[in-house]
Amino acid sequence: MDAIEVLTNLDQVQGYFQPIFSADEHTVIAYEISGQLLLEGQQINLKDFINNEDIPEEYRMDMERKILHAALDKIDDISADVDIYIPCNPNLLMQDFGESQFDIIQQYFGEEDLHRIVLVISEHRYKGDIDQLHHAVRYFTTYGVKIAVQEVGAESHLEHIALLAPHILKVNIHELNYDSWSAQTDMITAIGSLAYKIGANLLFEGIETVYQLQFAWKNGGRFYQGPYLANASEVFVEKDMLKERFKEECQRFITSEKKMLEAQYFELKKLQEELEVMVQRVKPSSDNIPHLEHLANLLDGYSFRLYICNEDGFQLTPNVMRVDGQWELQPNAINKNWSWRPYFLQTIIKMRNDQSGEISELYRDIETGEITRTFSIAISEFEFLFVDLSYDYLYEHNIFR
Repeated sequence: MDAIEVLTNLDQVQGYFQPIFSADEHTVIAYEISGQLLLEGQQINLKDFINNEDIPEEYRMDMERKILHAALDKIDDISADVDIYIPCNPNLLMQDFGESQFDIIQQYFGEEDLHRIVLVISEHRYKGDIDQLHHAVRYFTTYGVKIAVQEVGAESHLEHIALLAPHILKVNIHELNYDSWSAQTDMITAIGSLAYKIGANLLFEGIETVYQLQFAWKNGGRFYQGPYLANASEVFVEKDMLKERFKEECQRFITSEKKMLEAQYFELKKLQEELEVMVQRVKPSSDNIPHLEHLANLLDGYSFRLYICNEDGFQLTPNVMRVDGQWELQPNAINKNWSWRPYFLQTIIKMRNDQSGEISELYRDIETGEITRTFSIAISEFEFLFVDLSYDYLYEHNIFR
């Protein structure tokens, strides 16, 4: 892109709008604005221009204002119950603490309609003091403007995101690396957990296929955006344009997920019953390590590690760990405390009161890096057995998701 050529054709900048759809209503609930320029028959998206730090800031700020005016000039054609997402470069925004952006917005929206505005920023691209950005953002939100943080992922600073208290977290599904899909799934899980904790909605953008749409739906996405649904355009679409298609696809997602969850439920129930029977037969305890080793041999196809803790999380026995296909004792684990682990004490209370075993959600083992679940069960009033299940077993029995 030739910056001079772009700057000499500012009068040809056009405002574009990409629809954002909701999972709960199956309708268009917002548009994200962008600027495009037609040069010599080629349509140029001006996002790269605005983010190109080799171009002087004043030119890029002028471009942001030009795009904002070009888009908001058409705002009367949009339904009053539809939000408007306005992307901005946070480094440019903070040149005047957002005053110029806010002045333009107020030219098109009355104070009673500012709740429709969603300011979209990339927190990890900001080079200044995050507290200063927080103050500017808070000024916008006092008027009802909502905040979306985009490009949430490996480069994000979670403490900065929490400080900004966004209403929406945007994840670009198109940038996910399918060669490390497991790691990416872990990242999405972490982002989903963050969104839940701070009360934000997840928006998945860049959706190009039905499989990516299903992934977004399965991972808690409330809002969706991308070429599979609708491309950015100068014109607006019918709110219900995909309502029936969306409903049909979501029904397929629901049917598939229910089938998978039901099969997984019965596999986990069967597994729990099998493990409880073996534990009751062997009756392991902290003062009888040979019994614990015998149980490990019985669980050879299920587990890679067993150990016993007391109710406060202090380990009473060595790890019985499978290494290179053989079980071995690891006495250095004795007296380690695991009460800091999420849900550990909660699980202890549950086991003690329910008098049954528990199988955890999936997690990644700290020591081995292996995806696992843990079966735990009370073996006496004060002792609790923990059995870490192997990924091979989980995969073979389709309980690894």
